[in-house]
Amino acid sequence: MSAFGSLVRPLLFRIDPELAHGLSIKVLSSGLHPSVRPDRDPRLARKLFGLDFPNPIGIAAGLDKNAEVPDPLLAMGFGFVEIGTVTPLAQPGNPKPRMFRLVEDHGVINRLGFNNEGHAAARRRLEARRGKSGIVGVNIGANKDATDRIADYVAGIETFSDLASYFTVNVSSPNTPGLRDLQARGALDELLSRVLEARDRQSRRVPVLLKIAPDMDEAGLADVADVALARGIDGVIVSNTTISRPKLIDGATAKEAGGLSGRPLFRLSTIQLARFRKLVGPDLPLIGVGGIESAETAFAKIAAGADLVQLYSGFVYGGPGLPAAMLAGLSRILDRRGIPSIAEAVGIETEKWASETA
Repeated sequence: MSAFGSLVRPLLFRIDPELAHGLSIKVLSSGLHPSVRPDRDPRLARKLFGLDFPNPIGIAAGLDKNAEVPDPLLAMGFGFVEIGTVTPLAQPGNPKPRMFRLVEDHGVINRLGFNNEGHAAARRRLEARRGKSGIVGVNIGANKDATDRIADYVAGIETFSDLASYFTVNVSSPNTPGLRDLQARGALDELLSRVLEARDRQSRRVPVLLKIAPDMDEAGLADVADVALARGIDGVIVSNTTISRPKLIDGATAKEAGGLSGRPLFRLSTIQLARFRKLVGPDLPLIGVGGIESAETAFAKIAAGADLVQLYSGFVYGGPGLPAAMLAGLSRILDRRGIPSIAEAVGIETEKWASETA
């Protein structure tokens, strides 16, 4: 067992999850983190929507909400980092407690509600790292009390267009009332129309991705696919947390309201990913999220149809050595299965996963 698993994690898990998260950010910002050697397996590299990803493993939005530690995370081996979700104005989020571990299930429930320091604070930090290497995406959202939520997304595009490697339009958090309504066909079409118009007014063309929920039915998923293709967005992230509750060991904590992530989300999110891949075809880049905690689960997500993957809860349980272990593990899987590159593994099991039931 790693030092994190045997020593650090038990100590962190004795304190409130949100406090432990804050302490982890402070540790990362202090420079106390492992670094991955610069020698990389070229078979793991991907070029997507104009960006060169050194490997397909990214950190999902939610961990670094305020752009405090993108460079330490990149140094640990992640191929890309997504900061946020950031809203135009700082907001405290929902009342505490609002984050809960399901340790035996390797899951997390949160109802944070887009707590963040706002655009200005995140922009100052990203401005300070201007010129550094590494792919850093910006996940944008709307303030809870916004009268025009789409205008908040447009403001995100305008604020970060000179700094973001890519944008993620987050309409899938279950913790801001009514936000998921923006996934409906008409609302989504208007949102993407205005966001892409704002992007095209800027001095550089930044890729725009959409992050969707795993809880949509077949018709809803088809609507999102149709709008995404019609509007020509650069990619889709499948998926955010779920409001469903699969069978869990920690039944008491499972009753908490909020979005469930981690291992219990893996099956549902992977099935939805594969079904979405079938709807959009082979060319639209997809990022798979939900329950990734090892090289094997990352590869399964890629085989189901993901070009890239992201994790967060798996990092909470796996610790700082996880990115390096996953990269080594992916290389071994390619060797074992005789696959020339990770790009050639994308979608090789889409049909299998799409036919499964959650």
